[in-house]
Amino acid sequence: DGGMGKHAHGDYYELDIDLPGFKKDEVNVELKNGYLTIQAAKGLDKEEQDKKGKYIRQERYAGACSRSFYVGEDVEPEEVSAKFEDGILTISVPKAAKKQLPKQTSINIL
Repeated sequence: DGGMGKHAHGDYYELDIDLPGFKKDEVNVELKNGYLTIQAAKGLDKEEQDKKGKYIRQERYAGACSRSFYVGEDVEPEEVSAKFEDGILTISVPKAAKKQLPKQTSINIL
């Protein structure tokens, strides 16, 4: 389908992110404030020296890609699993709904 799919599996759902041409070690996944951020950067070459021997830093990206998905603030990083195969990153995220108890503010009077 070119892009991203979402499939439910029991208490988890899966995100499929297409990252053709990237290697596993070029892909980074982070979970912060309820957002899952996938970053992929490719072809980083650093030139640290110019002709006179002065040190300069030049970083060029041949390709970079970043996407964020809101997964809910109840999701912990250790509950998320990711695998990268054939240019497709598959992330399993627990459905947060099962942990959310109804917010009850009233007090039962017995």
